[in-house]
Amino acid sequence: MNDTTIKLLIIGESGVGKSSLIRRFVHDKFDDNYDVTIGMDFKSKVVNIDGLEYKLALWDTAGAERFRSLTPSFYRKALGAVLVYDVTNRESLAKLETWLAELENYSDNPNIATIVVGNKIDRERIISREEGLKFARKHRALFLEASAKGDECVADVFKEIVEKVVVHLLWGSVKLFVQRFCGGRWRRGRRCRFFANLL
Repeated sequence: MNDTTIKLLIIGESGVGKSSLIRRFVHDKFDDNYDVTIGMDFKSKVVNIDGLEYKLALWDTAGAERFRSLTPSFYRKALGAVLVYDVTNRESLAKLETWLAELENYSDNPNIATIVVGNKIDRERIISREEGLKFARKHRALFLEASAKGDECVADVFKEIVEKVVVHLLWGSVKLFVQRFCGGRWRRGRRCRFFANLL
């Protein structure tokens, strides 16, 4: 198994189904009466991406305002964030702007991968798929719709975000290699100019 643990934050307003998405992904279970998260919750799961196994650390942040003060330390060292809204609740999508601002303020990773997820597509929606996609594109995030209850696209959500994180990690390794390689005697050579153009 790859030694890298990928810390993912699952964020959004209370009641959008963050815990249900995690529970469906980790345990393949859904419970209509599942308790609202108080403060923070943590789950882990090993996933296989292109033949390599990665351990995911899934942090579920409570959506309630009174718990916001607990979150700064949990943003640190996160490699990805799943931003969840409820397709039956327009305010939950609008509030993602606040969550994105908080992510930007507290994250120590300038290249954190993000995916916007419209949950509860098994219900009668208010927010169209196009609206969610437009919001995601505005913030340069991936986008998917899902249903924790119906087990629709839940695994895809985590697969997509992990693949984006892995690409970021690999690209970071390439940049580090180039910086070290070009810091030596070949700094002004054609090879370094080639790599510099790629970066």
